[in-house]
Amino acid sequence: MKRSFLLALCLSAAAAFAGVYDIADFSAKDAVMSDNQVFASSGELNTVSVDEAAAVPSGNVVLRQKFAQESGLNAYQLYMGQAGDLSSMTALSVPSTVSYKNVIKSKLYVRRGMKPGDDADKVYFDGKFVYIPGATSAITFVNGIATELKGEAQASASTAPKQECDEFDVSCDEDIIAAKNKNIDVSGDLNKSNSYADSRDYSASAAAQDVTDRFGIADEVRFWSAVALSAVAAGSAVMGVLQQMKSSEANKAYKDLEKVANAVDEKIKIACSSFGDQAKCLDYYRNQAGPEGFLKNSDWSYVNLKARMKVNKDTKDSYAMGRNIWFGVTAVSLTTAIVLFAW
Repeated sequence: MKRSFLLALCLSAAAAFAGVYDIADFSAKDAVMSDNQVFASSGELNTVSVDEAAAVPSGNVVLRQKFAQESGLNAYQLYMGQAGDLSSMTALSVPSTVSYKNVIKSKLYVRRGMKPGDDADKVYFDGKFVYIPGATSAITFVNGIATELKGEAQASASTAPKQECDEFDVSCDEDIIAAKNKNIDVSGDLNKSNSYADSRDYSASAAAQDVTDRFGIADEVRFWSAVALSAVAAGSAVMGVLQQMKSSEANKAYKDLEKVANAVDEKIKIACSSFGDQAKCLDYYRNQAGPEGFLKNSDWSYVNLKARMKVNKDTKDSYAMGRNIWFGVTAVSLTTAIVLFAW
């Protein structure tokens, strides 16, 4: 039962953090006017529910608009209108493993590594595809699982047949042919050369942006690492509380026996006060006498009583150490999670 409770607690913690990528409701009151490009007609758009947005009637399109609030939390609303020209945007396909309705309720990002609140301001849905202005792909998290929405495949350009070259023919070297095809002018008008250089510079910029995106994934890794550490902190806190409860039980048992032992020890001292050799008398009753001594109506001797007290004390100390270890894990995990969330 304890394991089930701990597992449920950890899963609920992970689900709570995963919720930052979900849209809880569409409650924004702001009115939105259609534009004549995406929407065919002008005027104020009508709000719709998630179910209506998931089953858009033919010839219509739904806009999901994000509104920034003074509270710092974003609000969202869904609007439907007659579809206009969507050709300026890339149609993003929803994987068959993901529900279209769930995508409508999930935040969308133009690249990996973006913070939860940096999702796209405008997203369009036509019942089959998803459109984000200026984006050719998107990332979303459905039920906590990262999902990529890719643009529809473009028709690939036909390629000329590759020239067959003799291995000893230097003029047929691939690098030389590529250089000739570039027609780089280095003696007169440099416009073509500059154009070629610009294209290479653009490629380098694109590569640099790709590196930035790759490093941007670190934000996502940090976030989910913080989620995992938060779950660990919650679980270890529960274990620490359970260890404390066991330690308290062992401590109570030790205290109860200690009262009995003190009372019996006092009786032994009084009984031995009339003996000439008090040390020998005390040693007998404390270390040798059986239950018939001062623990009548019991199967325990004074020696058994003290031994049982030691067991209870060791048990208490063991649970106390376990409590300290689990609470230490909680402190370290929670502190690290807070640092990762704030990073």
